[in-house]
Parts: sequence; structure tokens; C-alpha cells
Amino acid sequence: MMFFRKILWILVAALLFLSLAACSRAESSGGNEQPASASAPQATNLPRLVDLGADKCIPCKMMAPILDELKKDYAGRMEVAFIDVWKNKEQAGRYGIRMIPTQIFYAADGKELYRHQGFIGKEEILAKWQDLGYDFTN
Repeated sequence: MMFFRKILWILVAALLFLSLAACSRAESSGGNEQPASASAPQATNLPRLVDLGADKCIPCKMMAPILDELKKDYAGRMEVAFIDVWKNKEQAGRYGIRMIPTQIFYAADGKELYRHQGFIGKEEILAKWQDLGYDFTN
């Protein structure tokens, strides 16, 4: 009986490791350089938050309601977009991401301002926008 418990724990640990590995895909190259094609698709006259993730990634699923809330609460003041990198590999490749979820903050003119990797809460997103010179508090 003890042998089967050990096997069960090993299987659980292996599954956990595989699910975490699926959510964070690190590239083999070092450095933080971003490809020239990682710029915003177009200037929209609004600041833009692009979240790159996947609908089966747990941290990405946790981000979904936050993104929906931001999109609704700040409509006309900020654009919020989600790109599923597993379903849209060609589109996702333009952004040069290293792991999911990754959030990219763009200025109204389309210039990339900041990148964040991993889960980020609504208050942290709004605080980062404020640090970047965009005030959404009123």
C-alpha cells in the first residue's frame, strides 16, 4: 500500500510540473531584447493593454475577469485585448514573449511602455498605468 502512495505522489508532482511548464514557455536565448516586430499593431489614440496567454493556462484564466472588467470600466479611455498564443501562434509571435501570461502596456501612439510576466491584479495594472503617466482614477 505504501508503494502505491509513493507512486501516486510522484504522478501528482509530475502532472503539476507539466501543467506549470505548459503555462510558462521560456525561450532558450538570453537577454531582454525584443524583436522589432513586437510593437503595437497600430496606434489607436488610446493606451492599450495586450494580454498574451491561453485559455487553458490557470494564471491566464485568473486574468480573464480582470481584463473583462478593465475593458468595461475604461471603455473609450483604454483598449484591452487578449491574444491566445496557442490558438494564434502567428499573431502571438510578433510580440516576442517568453512566458504566459504576459501583459504589454502601449502608449496611445503605439509605443511599448512596459511588459509584465505572470499574473497581475487590477489594482497593480492601474498603478502601473499611473506610473506610466496615465491616470484612470477619475
